[in-house]
Amino acid sequence: MLTFEEKMEILDGFPELTSKEVSLGRVNYQYEDSVIDKKNVVYHLHPNGNGFVYAGQIKGMKTDEKGMVNIREYSAQELREIVSAAIESMSPQEDPEEMMMEEWTNENDQILVMMKEDGGWNIYAGLELEGAFNTYPEAADFLEKEGFTKA
Repeated sequence: MLTFEEKMEILDGFPELTSKEVSLGRVNYQYEDSVIDKKNVVYHLHPNGNGFVYAGQIKGMKTDEKGMVNIREYSAQELREIVSAAIESMSPQEDPEEMMMEEWTNENDQILVMMKEDGGWNIYAGLELEGAFNTYPEAADFLEKEGFTKA
């Protein structure tokens, strides 16, 4: 089992987290840029080594009714992994529908550009329009069938 100090050292290595002292010598680590109502990634890290990580947004993670996982017995690697996953789950997710432009390449180093324009998705080879699609998945499917992958 990692000591309180060892856990704090690991958690202090996450620049996106800020530590907040709470009662009884416990410490919370918060992610201020969280896109959900929760800000605490680590909750009530205690000097005895006990503490919790909010994992309620991590797919496949078994949590208590509050979405927490007890980290008392976690190794350094396990602690880093669950904290990284928690931060990622609380971060803004990239939505392909929000993107405006992507480059796609094939094995011959040819480049096609997919752009969102006028509510649809257009694919260009240089200045030439190669295809127009209503949705991102349709455009991406076309590119994949043509042997292109996102650059």
